[in-house]
Formats: sequence, C-alpha cells, structure tokens
Amino acid sequence: MAKIEPLQNLMAEYLNEATLPSTWCPGCGIGTTMGGLVRAVSASDIPREKFVLVTGIGCYGGAGTYIRMSDIHALHGRCPSYATGLKLARPDLHPILLMGDGDSSAIGGNHLIHAARRNINITAIIMNNHIYGMTGGQYSPTTPIGTKAATAPFGLTDHPFDICRLVAAAGGTFVARTTVYHVAQLASLIGRAIAHPGFSLVEVESICPTYFGRRKKMGSPVQMLHWLKDNSVSAAKAKEMSPEELEGKVVTGVFVEEHRTECVAEYQELIKRIHAK
Repeated sequence: MAKIEPLQNLMAEYLNEATLPSTWCPGCGIGTTMGGLVRAVSASDIPREKFVLVTGIGCYGGAGTYIRMSDIHALHGRCPSYATGLKLARPDLHPILLMGDGDSSAIGGNHLIHAARRNINITAIIMNNHIYGMTGGQYSPTTPIGTKAATAPFGLTDHPFDICRLVAAAGGTFVARTTVYHVAQLASLIGRAIAHPGFSLVEVESICPTYFGRRKKMGSPVQMLHWLKDNSVSAAKAKEMSPEELEGKVVTGVFVEEHRTECVAEYQELIKRIHAK
C-alpha cells in the first residue's frame, strides 16, 4: 500500500461539496470513518473507479452522496446481498459495505454472516455507535446491558453482540476493530482489509453524542473520544488481562487474518469445469 496522504489533500478529490452540508450531527463519528476510508482507498493499489460503496439505511446511508465514488443505496440490512451479486457479476470491482450496528447485526444479520461464510472478496466497514441514531435512539444488538434507550427507558436487559466474534465464527478471513479516536489505525486497518483477498471486516467503535452519549451522560463529543482513548486496549495487551479487567474495555487490532479459497474464484472454477465436460 502506498503512503497515506493527509486528509486535507484528499478533500478536493473525494468530497462532493455540492451535496454539503451533511445531515450528520456535530461530533458524530461517521465523518472520521469516511476520512479513514478515503485515505485507505487513495493509498491502495486498486484504481478508484473499481470501488463501489454499498450503503444501507442508517445515519451513514448518505455517505455515497458526499463522497465521489460509485455507489449503490441498498435496502435496510441488504448491503452484503447487493455486494455479493455485484461481485459475482463484475469480479473486477471491489464493493465496500458501509453499515451501522443495527443495519448489519439486526436487520441484516443473516446476510452478514453468510457473506462471511462464503468468504467473498468484499470489505465491510461497520460503524458501531451502539444505537439506532437515525430513528431516535432505539437500542440495537450492540447496546450495552443496562443502557437507557428510547425503547428501554428503564435500562436494557439484553446482552450485546460482539460483532467481530460473530463474523470470525461465521468464517470471515480478515476481522479487525478500531475506534474513531485511533485515526491512523483506522485508515491502516481499512487499507489492510481492502488488500485482503476474501471477506474482510473492520468494526469501528464510533460515537453518537445525540442519542447514545446524551442518555448515558457521557458528556461532549470530545469527552466521548477521550472515553474511547482511555478504555481501549490492544489485542496483544488484552491477552494478558483477565475477563474482569477486560469488562467494559474496547479491544482493538486484528483478530483474524487467514487465507481460504475465495467465493468468486471458486465459482468461476466450477463454471470452467462444467463447460469443459
């Protein structure tokens, strides 16, 4: 991967100023995640015209409008299905899925795990702000237990998903997590995911000051970013910590990086064998 350029050098090239201002709340983590994405795309060895953003329904869904790249706006939770069809029809393209925690692990949970199981060469970026922000703050499968939400006014009693563990168990061959505080790591991990020849996932611990942070009394967006800084531990350090010490921590880094036959390559090989008969 080439050297990562400063974000200000990329704004004129990638930002569609005609569509601004964005609908994202001040302090939202989506803008930082998009910055990491364009840095990684710019630094990759894949031509920009070969990328296709696939967005579903959620606060992040407008990203395809703000960034100058080809994009598809999919039904709620169906990003992996759209991307799978696109990749099978045009193996030369590289779909990048932009999803939230509700879109990917609730409405689209089934689609996500089967895309990982197939090991199709697409990259999924899940912005996990632990809430349904666009629709007013309903709890999602990643909302921490005890949290008050629009649909849990006295505190949530469900235990949350670990998205990285879910995708790793389903067969994802590159699985990583970072946060919107760790800007350099964010761009680096997205770049490694793009270069990985198989299903790749980068979970980004994001912030929603409007509906999550406000109800949890976490303070300003800056204070929420400091919370991420103070409560994040690397995967290497986490191995030396007890379950009690890891309670409430955000473990960052690469959890899975392995190579297995990719779905489209295997499908094309099947077609060759059938035609050869």
